Amino acid sequence: MATNPPAGDGHRKGAVRKRSQTQTASGHWVKRDTKTGRFLDVKSDGKKFKGVRTEK
Repeated sequence: MATNPPAGDGHRKGAVRKRSQTQTASGHWVKRDTKTGRFLDVKSDGKKFKGVRTEK
């Protein structure tokens, strides 16, 4: 399981499992559940999610 350690050193410990991300036409990144295909979360700042696999 992925965790964000309290040290604050700017990286995630472990990978986020069963999630992927893709970019929308407007440039926002969307997190998706790989099992169901449902969209879970959208980032509004235009940056990628940390530790989440990118879809091709």
